[in-house]
Amino acid sequence: MLVSKNLAVNEQGHLTVGGMDTVELAKEYGTPLYIMDEGLIREHCRSFRESMDKYYGGQGLVCYASKAFCCKAMCRIMLEEGLGLDVVSEGELYTALSVGFPPEKLCFHGNNKTDHELSYALENGVGRIIVDNIYELERLDRLAEKTGRTANIMYRIKPGIDAHTHNFIMTGQIDSKFGFALETGEAYEAVKKAIECSHINLVGLHCHIGSQIFDIDPFVKAAEVMLTFIAKIKDELGFEVKELNLGGGFGIRYTEEDAPVGYDRYMEKVSEKVKEVCAEKNVKLPFILIEPGRSIAAPAGITLYTVGGRKEIPNIRTYVSVDGGMGDNPRYALYQSKYDVEVANKANLPKTETVTVAGKCCETGDLIGEGMPIQPVEPGDILAVLATGAYNYSMSSNYNRIPKPPVVMIRDGKSKVVVKRETFEDIVRNDID
Repeated sequence: MLVSKNLAVNEQGHLTVGGMDTVELAKEYGTPLYIMDEGLIREHCRSFRESMDKYYGGQGLVCYASKAFCCKAMCRIMLEEGLGLDVVSEGELYTALSVGFPPEKLCFHGNNKTDHELSYALENGVGRIIVDNIYELERLDRLAEKTGRTANIMYRIKPGIDAHTHNFIMTGQIDSKFGFALETGEAYEAVKKAIECSHINLVGLHCHIGSQIFDIDPFVKAAEVMLTFIAKIKDELGFEVKELNLGGGFGIRYTEEDAPVGYDRYMEKVSEKVKEVCAEKNVKLPFILIEPGRSIAAPAGITLYTVGGRKEIPNIRTYVSVDGGMGDNPRYALYQSKYDVEVANKANLPKTETVTVAGKCCETGDLIGEGMPIQPVEPGDILAVLATGAYNYSMSSNYNRIPKPPVVMIRDGKSKVVVKRETFEDIVRNDID
């Protein structure tokens, strides 16, 4: 079973994505090649937006977490679909503004924003700056005073929730570089300080408990914890928190082993808890924000490679080498992330082999995956790695001075380049003789 509904096998036995033949796309654009299905991206956006309207009566905003995959074309799609954007650097903010994205629909994250980044956000009227620590609050208050502005902020709070995911992508527990802790009283004291600041407007609270999470319960518990804190702020400080950002982290299917929960089911269960706690604590229902990233982008993307070599080590393993690797997909090296692979030109055949897919970088850990079931594969075949739409292009590098692949967007049987393939001239552009 293919992991995403936009994938199929045509009469030629070739893998298709969004109805387009991946073997033909590889011929036209070369490999390595990122392909993004614009139709599926838009479908995911609408699913989230419609669920938000259904369960919160339109009193909310879906913000795409652009760190998953960010380029001008992606920002334009989010603008057209009525979403906001979560940005985490001046570069992502600049990209959003460059296509005319409304700054009031931007959430600016980051645990160590520079003064230049904060000033840039203030100058451009960013709607919500998510403040991560007390030093940032103090700097932002000074910068806002200097420019005669008031900064609209949300505090990032650590709700102390176990998200049941990889340690590297857990973010809601007390031992995290992100946010203010509830358990220690740090978050409460920070709220008191924000209320006292003359150039700060505390509009809301934010939490994010981790990524690639399949259970609904941690999200429900996080909402309960955050609203209980909002009630405490109201009762003890007389301050009404008007917005609550519940973050993202919804899991997607990378392999057949994964069993993600439908977005609508997540929205239903969390909204029930939100309304229940608000009624119990006599708190006005806040404006709700969520920040899906991977769940919008990942299933819509695949990466195509050309197989260059096959190395069989008896009784150990078989290596299949491709013309990309950790430079365009570092996630296995970082997290041992699992993917499904298909021989795109033999997708109609059964998977009778198990291989390790290796990249071309000079690094032992340069692998796409180990123990991967695959069709009979040989040099010259086109290999497709599925569900690579998130954190592949975004985290790509020029290790070994290998140029980054292009990104091709497909929709309604047509394809277009939205990010050009890098050239060697691009690689040396900033070198000084």
